[in-house]
Amino acid sequence: MNEFFVGLQFLTRISIVKQTIWTEESFGKSVKFFPAVGAVLGICYAVPLFIFIYVTNGELSIFTGALGFFLSVVLTGGIHCDGLMDSADGLFSGREKDKMLEIMKDSRAGAFGVVSLVIVAALEISAIAELAKILPMLLCIAVYSAPIIGRLAMVLAISIFPYARPEGIGKAFSKYATLKTFFVALLETIFLLSPLIFFEVEIFFTAIVSLCAAIIFALYFGKYVMLKLGGLTGDIYGAVEFLAEVLVLIIFLFAGIYLN
Repeated sequence: MNEFFVGLQFLTRISIVKQTIWTEESFGKSVKFFPAVGAVLGICYAVPLFIFIYVTNGELSIFTGALGFFLSVVLTGGIHCDGLMDSADGLFSGREKDKMLEIMKDSRAGAFGVVSLVIVAALEISAIAELAKILPMLLCIAVYSAPIIGRLAMVLAISIFPYARPEGIGKAFSKYATLKTFFVALLETIFLLSPLIFFEVEIFFTAIVSLCAAIIFALYFGKYVMLKLGGLTGDIYGAVEFLAEVLVLIIFLFAGIYLN
């Protein structure tokens, strides 16, 4: 369980067991528990949103969307937002590989990063707001499922693509993660999503479709980055997670339109 707590403390601002000393091995082996970390976040998103919708009688859907995005930033420390912005600044810079990596390492946000964050955040807020109007219960299921599936997509990216830098925080992830790690995380994800079958078959089916879509996205996005950088970085891992999470919310939104 030590690796789970390491992953929880790294990917979130939730600290159940204080980790003061992290070894490279425990850091790297925490990857297989990323979907479980996503489940913890999903519960932390779903419960406040359900309470907010209940208290406001579902009248403030746009604020529900804003609250959902706010919770994700606060509980994760915005690590996925930072990854998306740095990735966009580097990949869309039009420079050579080494310069792209240098730009991505720069802590300052550029125009591409800011615009990318605004667009993706707007999509997330809009999807949550629309789900709140259509089917509030489906929204709770969606925000529970999205961080689980999003982090599985990140595990896939870590497990099958090489790391682009000789060193870095993500290097330990890549070093200890294999295809076996991904399949363990995949089984973990299916287990965490399996309770959804007790709601409606269509909802569980939507979760499985979202899972498949996120896997396909991670594969194609990873290949695109490989062509640009020759490997992935920690920022790319964060971008994969963020984009996959929003993709899941959008799929649930379209499912909500059908179910409604």
